[in-house]
Amino acid sequence: MHKRIANLNTRSELLRRLRQFFYDREFVEVETPLLASEVIPELHIEPCGVGCKWLQASPELHMKRLLAEGMSAFFQITRSFRGGERGRLHHPEFTIVEWYRADDDMRQGMTLLDELVQTLLKTPPARCTTYSEAFQTHLGICPHTASSAELENCAVAEGIVNPQGLVRTNRDEWLNLLLATRIEPLLGRQEPEILCEYPASQAALAKLVTRENGIRVAERFELYWRGIELANGYHELTAAAELRARLVQVNQARIAEGRPELPLPESLLAAMEQGLPNSAGCALGFDRLVMLAVGAESLGEVIAFTESKE
Repeated sequence: MHKRIANLNTRSELLRRLRQFFYDREFVEVETPLLASEVIPELHIEPCGVGCKWLQASPELHMKRLLAEGMSAFFQITRSFRGGERGRLHHPEFTIVEWYRADDDMRQGMTLLDELVQTLLKTPPARCTTYSEAFQTHLGICPHTASSAELENCAVAEGIVNPQGLVRTNRDEWLNLLLATRIEPLLGRQEPEILCEYPASQAALAKLVTRENGIRVAERFELYWRGIELANGYHELTAAAELRARLVQVNQARIAEGRPELPLPESLLAAMEQGLPNSAGCALGFDRLVMLAVGAESLGEVIAFTESKE
């Protein structure tokens, strides 16, 4: 019990320092709704419904509307909700830190994230590794050009059992499996590591660019420390039509998996049609950050109450 109280005291201090980090850089703190009639559909995240509304899986929808209205540098510390997420690193209700800054590109977004983690965890500067470099280094395969059969052969060679329900012809499912089981545990072992330039098929809400080798990649980045994913960021997509098309595809994939279609965020799409500025945004799992700060083994050690302690 005394250890958990000490962890909660550390948590409070980290919250104070986190706010000061953003205040020092002239960010404005905002609050947005936890409950709304819209969500941003995601394939691997199940939102929690309350009546005819949804608890938000992140504040992204409303914060981007503020970005479209003219806010230029702002952050939020809030609660987020995701159905079916329980485990050492997951809890259905958790604390998320999310921020946006207009005129930033992917590199500037990565730099700000790195500065934040150095400030809060006293880590050395993060190293940057592209998604391709990670696969080449740890598995000897190119994630952008390998076929689904080649990725399956790689998984077999690594001793990975084909999970039930995995579509063998789906490249992204193989990539996600290889990343989660063979690469992520090795990321950020010596210093924090930022993985960037994801496959175009995994862009989510990030812009796409074509590199000199002709490969199309997403300007998406994630930060890992000691094998744990802490943050996910984008050089934000600004085209409303492209976002609508991506979200329709997500809903189609959800239906194919037997899960319900989700309402599109029409308020966000309308705001983007009026103009979303160039920006970089990022979301950080604060509970995981506290866990790493105090050397805890699970989120339950650094939050006041879990479902079993309510």
